[in-house]
Amino acid sequence: MPKHGFLTPKAIANRIKAKGLQKLRWYCQPCEKQCRDENGFKCHCTSESHLRQMQLISQDPEKFTGEYSRAFEREFLDLLYKRFGTKRIRATKVWNEYISDREHIRMNATKW
Repeated sequence: MPKHGFLTPKAIANRIKAKGLQKLRWYCQPCEKQCRDENGFKCHCTSESHLRQMQLISQDPEKFTGEYSRAFEREFLDLLYKRFGTKRIRATKVWNEYISDREHIRMNATKW
């Protein structure tokens, strides 16, 4: 008989998937793909679509890094201005709110 329960591996995996953003350790910024574990990330890195994307980036890496950096800076400052205006606020509070957006630009894709 199949196991139906709250603590089965399949149920746990489905809850993790439903939660959305997981550990950023397994995220590929150029492909905008989130992987659940190291094996999934390794498989993604050897996939044809990832290799094509990396080939495009390798032709002009400064262009892509610059685009991600400008997009990050623009989004972060927009959040800071629109949400907090001219109030004095800790950068960590803005940062935590920024990274709560699932589609945010990851820092490892920028020049910083």
